[in-house]
Amino acid sequence: MIENLDPKQSWAVLQTNPAAVLIDVRTAIEHSFVGHPPQAIHVAWKEFPGMQLNTGFVDQVRQYAPNKATPILLLCRSGQRSVDAAKALEAAGYEHLINILEGFEGPLDENKHRGNTGGWRFHGLPWQQS
Repeated sequence: MIENLDPKQSWAVLQTNPAAVLIDVRTAIEHSFVGHPPQAIHVAWKEFPGMQLNTGFVDQVRQYAPNKATPILLLCRSGQRSVDAAKALEAAGYEHLINILEGFEGPLDENKHRGNTGGWRFHGLPWQQS
Protein backbone atom coordinates (compact mmCIF):
# COMPACT_ATOMS: atom_id res chain seq x y z
CA MET A 1 0.00 0.00 0.00
CA ILE A 2 1.27 3.45 -0.90
CA GLU A 3 0.45 6.24 1.52
CA ASN A 4 0.26 9.87 0.38
CA LEU A 5 1.45 12.55 2.81
CA ASP A 6 2.00 16.26 2.33
CA PRO A 7 5.51 17.67 2.89
CA LYS A 8 4.91 18.67 6.52
CA GLN A 9 3.47 15.27 7.39
CA SER A 10 6.42 13.62 5.65
CA TRP A 11 8.88 15.75 7.60
CA ALA A 12 7.14 14.66 10.82
CA VAL A 13 7.61 10.99 9.86
CA LEU A 14 11.31 11.60 9.26
CA GLN A 15 11.64 13.34 12.62
CA THR A 16 9.83 10.67 14.61
CA ASN A 17 11.08 7.53 12.86
CA PRO A 18 14.89 7.28 12.62
CA ALA A 19 14.58 4.12 10.50
CA ALA A 20 12.70 5.98 7.74
CA VAL A 21 14.60 6.57 4.49
CA LEU A 22 13.97 9.55 2.19
CA ILE A 23 14.67 8.80 -1.49
CA ASP A 24 14.84 11.71 -3.95
CA VAL A 25 13.88 10.18 -7.31
CA ARG A 26 14.55 13.28 -9.43
CA THR A 27 17.42 13.59 -11.89
CA ALA A 28 20.93 14.28 -10.64
CA ILE A 29 20.71 17.84 -11.98
CA GLU A 30 17.45 18.53 -10.13
CA HIS A 31 18.83 17.03 -6.91
CA SER A 32 22.06 19.02 -7.02
CA PHE A 33 21.06 22.37 -8.49
CA VAL A 34 17.40 22.84 -7.56
CA GLY A 35 18.03 21.54 -4.06
CA HIS A 36 17.01 18.67 -1.80
CA PRO A 37 16.25 17.87 1.82
CA PRO A 38 19.55 17.41 3.71
CA GLN A 39 19.01 13.72 4.48
CA ALA A 40 17.67 12.78 1.04
CA ILE A 41 19.37 9.90 -0.74
CA HIS A 42 19.47 10.44 -4.49
CA VAL A 43 18.33 7.47 -6.59
CA ALA A 44 16.95 8.71 -9.92
CA TRP A 45 13.78 7.09 -11.25
CA LYS A 46 14.47 8.56 -14.71
CA GLU A 47 17.59 10.31 -15.93
CA PHE A 48 18.85 12.46 -18.76
CA PRO A 49 19.32 12.22 -21.66
CA GLY A 50 15.80 11.39 -22.75
CA MET A 51 14.41 10.71 -19.26
CA GLN A 52 15.22 7.04 -19.58
CA LEU A 53 13.90 4.76 -16.84
CA ASN A 54 16.58 3.70 -14.35
CA THR A 55 16.29 -0.09 -14.66
CA GLY A 56 18.45 -0.51 -11.55
CA PHE A 57 16.21 1.67 -9.37
CA VAL A 58 14.90 -1.06 -7.05
CA ASP A 59 18.35 -2.60 -6.60
CA GLN A 60 19.83 0.82 -5.80
CA VAL A 61 17.12 1.54 -3.21
CA ARG A 62 17.73 -1.92 -1.73
CA GLN A 63 21.30 -0.78 -0.89
CA TYR A 64 19.85 1.87 1.47
CA ALA A 65 16.80 -0.07 2.64
CA PRO A 66 17.46 -3.82 2.57
CA ASN A 67 14.61 -4.47 5.02
CA LYS A 68 11.36 -4.34 3.04
CA ALA A 69 9.49 -3.15 6.15
CA THR A 70 11.58 0.06 6.30
CA PRO A 71 9.45 3.18 5.80
CA ILE A 72 10.53 4.71 2.50
CA LEU A 73 9.48 8.24 1.61
CA LEU A 74 9.72 9.17 -2.07
CA LEU A 75 10.19 12.73 -3.35
CA CYS A 76 10.22 14.13 -6.88
CA ARG A 77 9.50 17.56 -8.37
CA SER A 78 5.71 17.55 -8.09
CA GLY A 79 4.61 14.10 -6.91
CA GLN A 80 4.24 12.02 -10.10
CA ARG A 81 7.59 10.28 -10.61
CA SER A 82 7.56 9.42 -6.92
CA VAL A 83 4.23 7.58 -7.35
CA ASP A 84 5.67 5.54 -10.22
CA ALA A 85 8.80 4.76 -8.21
CA ALA A 86 6.65 3.74 -5.21
CA LYS A 87 4.68 1.34 -7.43
CA ALA A 88 7.92 -0.31 -8.56
CA LEU A 89 9.04 -0.71 -4.93
CA GLU A 90 5.62 -2.06 -3.97
CA ALA A 91 5.90 -4.66 -6.75
CA ALA A 92 9.31 -5.62 -5.33
CA GLY A 93 7.72 -6.31 -1.95
CA TYR A 94 8.33 -3.11 0.01
CA GLU A 95 5.63 -2.68 2.64
CA HIS A 96 5.71 0.92 3.92
CA LEU A 97 5.89 3.40 1.06
CA ILE A 98 5.07 7.08 1.33
CA ASN A 99 4.62 9.36 -1.66
CA ILE A 100 5.32 12.99 -0.78
CA LEU A 101 2.48 14.99 -2.29
CA GLU A 102 3.41 18.27 -4.00
CA GLY A 103 7.02 17.07 -4.34
CA PHE A 104 9.97 19.37 -3.83
CA GLU A 105 8.79 22.24 -6.04
CA GLY A 106 5.00 21.90 -5.97
CA PRO A 107 2.44 22.32 -8.74
CA LEU A 108 2.46 24.96 -11.46
CA ASP A 109 0.76 28.22 -10.57
CA GLU A 110 -1.29 30.38 -12.97
CA ASN A 111 1.97 31.71 -14.48
CA LYS A 112 3.36 28.19 -14.95
CA HIS A 113 5.90 28.67 -12.15
CA ARG A 114 6.61 26.11 -9.44
CA GLY A 115 7.31 26.80 -5.78
CA ASN A 116 4.58 29.37 -5.20
CA THR A 117 1.66 27.17 -4.19
CA GLY A 118 3.13 24.03 -2.64
CA GLY A 119 6.06 21.70 -2.31
CA TRP A 120 8.81 20.96 0.21
CA ARG A 121 10.52 24.35 -0.13
CA PHE A 122 7.23 26.29 -0.15
CA HIS A 123 6.40 24.87 3.28
CA GLY A 124 9.72 26.09 4.71
CA LEU A 125 11.16 22.65 5.37
CA PRO A 126 14.95 22.17 5.52
CA TRP A 127 16.75 21.94 2.20
CA GLN A 128 20.14 22.56 0.65
CA GLN A 129 21.89 22.71 -2.71
CA SER A 130 24.93 20.65 -3.63
